[in-house]
Amino acid sequence: MKAKRVALAVVVLIVAIWILTGIYIVHPNEEGVIRRWGKYRLSVGPGIYYHIPWPVERVDKPKITKIEKIQIGYRTIKEGPPAVYKPVEEEALMLTGDMNIVDLWFIVQYRIKDARAYLFNVRSVKKTIKDAAEASMRQIIGDRGVDEALTVGKEEIQGKIEGKLQQILDLYKSGIDIVTVKLQDVHAPGEVREAFEGVASAKEARERLVNEALGKYNEQIPKSKGEAEKIIREAEAYAVERVKRAEGDANRFLARLKEYRKAKSVTSDRLYLETMQDILPEIEKIVMPKTAEGFIKFLNLRAGSLKEEVKK
Repeated sequence: MKAKRVALAVVVLIVAIWILTGIYIVHPNEEGVIRRWGKYRLSVGPGIYYHIPWPVERVDKPKITKIEKIQIGYRTIKEGPPAVYKPVEEEALMLTGDMNIVDLWFIVQYRIKDARAYLFNVRSVKKTIKDAAEASMRQIIGDRGVDEALTVGKEEIQGKIEGKLQQILDLYKSGIDIVTVKLQDVHAPGEVREAFEGVASAKEARERLVNEALGKYNEQIPKSKGEAEKIIREAEAYAVERVKRAEGDANRFLARLKEYRKAKSVTSDRLYLETMQDILPEIEKIVMPKTAEGFIKFLNLRAGSLKEEVKK
């Protein structure tokens, strides 16, 4: 009897432990995906949950915020410093469009954007990404010459690989988001590396000098245009000023002409006196009208007024 009770207690304990194994926690950087009999049931966000214990249900918790990395063309043997790398020739050697060979190392960084697709649609995610990236790189490099691959075309190659690789993985419904593709090293094979590096350095120097020249050109042209516009504005302002001044002079002349026509004698005498004042400002002047009979008129031009003294 006692043995039966002990056995029952053991069974109850085992069942209780089994039931408790259904409790699980999904952390903030994870997404919970529940399978029932191996098939997808539902997805849950961060929190504490319960599911029917194994073998009925199972929970996968992929880290959806973690960025993973795949190396192609080489492997890191030691992180360092200094880091130690091992080349993988069958991945690294690629044929360019002009029938040359380059040794190319690059990395692919990715993260999970759809946990359900990531778990159920692709069997071996890393191998799939690696194979797709290598195939895409060979196609892109095959469309370019060796000079472009070794020097100025690296940025464009990286961008095209990212787009093409993402397109392939979306076609597979892999649930993967490509974060970046980065060329770590692109060089000619060892036998001809020195010659290729010399050519590459010369072309990079040429590209740098061209960019510097364009930079200076773009800097000087706006400055020159600004100075030219300033000169043009000053010339236009001067022209307007001269026109206004000429119009003013013309208006004054017309006004005087009008006065002259009204009283030719008076206007003529006034103009004559004003001219004499301008020509001989420091000399006293005596004005004697033709009609004066026994009078002498003193005209104080310096003081700006007319003064008469009558002497018999």
